[in-house]
Amino acid sequence: MVGRRSYDCPMRWVARRVRITRVWFVSHLQRKMPDMQRIPTENTATGTVLEAPRLLETLSPSRASDFKACPQLYKFRSIDRIEEPPNEYQARGTTAHLALQRIFDLPAVERTPERLFDLFREAWMDVRPVEYADLFAGVEEERRWGIESLEILANYFGVEDPSTIEPVERELDMLEELGGMTIRGILDRMDETDEGLVITDYKTGKAPPERYAIPAFFALKIYALLIRRRTGRTPAKLRLLYLNGPVVYELAVSEAQLDAMERQLAALWSVIDLAIRNDRFPTRPSRLCDWCAYRQLCPAWVQPVQEVAALPMP
Repeated sequence: MVGRRSYDCPMRWVARRVRITRVWFVSHLQRKMPDMQRIPTENTATGTVLEAPRLLETLSPSRASDFKACPQLYKFRSIDRIEEPPNEYQARGTTAHLALQRIFDLPAVERTPERLFDLFREAWMDVRPVEYADLFAGVEEERRWGIESLEILANYFGVEDPSTIEPVERELDMLEELGGMTIRGILDRMDETDEGLVITDYKTGKAPPERYAIPAFFALKIYALLIRRRTGRTPAKLRLLYLNGPVVYELAVSEAQLDAMERQLAALWSVIDLAIRNDRFPTRPSRLCDWCAYRQLCPAWVQPVQEVAALPMP
């Protein structure tokens, strides 16, 4: 069962004394690895080197979630490698992640709202010229986004006190072999508590209704599986910390859950591998299409008539 905790965070946490004339956003660059590989073969009759069918090489929790949501979305991101235009929501999320990572580099007594805001601005200055120079039309638009971002970020202090937390891992880059699968990803944070290991994932968007919370734990269950593989320990709890609210969803973890997750992941790997071999990625139209950056390219919306085929899903 998912536990939900809502918090009432007064706006006093927002640093009204801080003069904001520009807004800074940071992009956290995740190490990119290929999701598939091509194995060359030789035509014995002609001696020509041919390209064999592609094989799934690695899979991340994010890309696994993409395929579950829509195989065509997975193809756009992982196979075609079509870059999505940056938007202010991605900018806010990535910057907040980096600021929340860096705050634990400070001595406990310095982990204050003002310092977190400073870290947010510093992070933005690191990457803005490279990736987000054209994100905003002007200074005022950027400033508005910055104020909104700091207001959301301020909610963090209504959820937990970072001066009392010493994470055992932050932004942990993981690459693990699981039953013939290579799973990769970056875990936001892991703490050692009286209950055991607790994995926390930061979200800057709004929390889904509680009845839809379970699917949101899909990626975190995969990270819990990777932690069990690496350390031999099963995490005690998973936490989704939604700053825009704020709301925290918590889910207790058991050995049986992770065993089931490993079976589900293996089945999903097989389905993705089959899709890659056959170059067959059906569309799965839904309300999420309204926010998809690839809608103008998607066969479900570009073609007048699109037969939506179904792939077996684990």
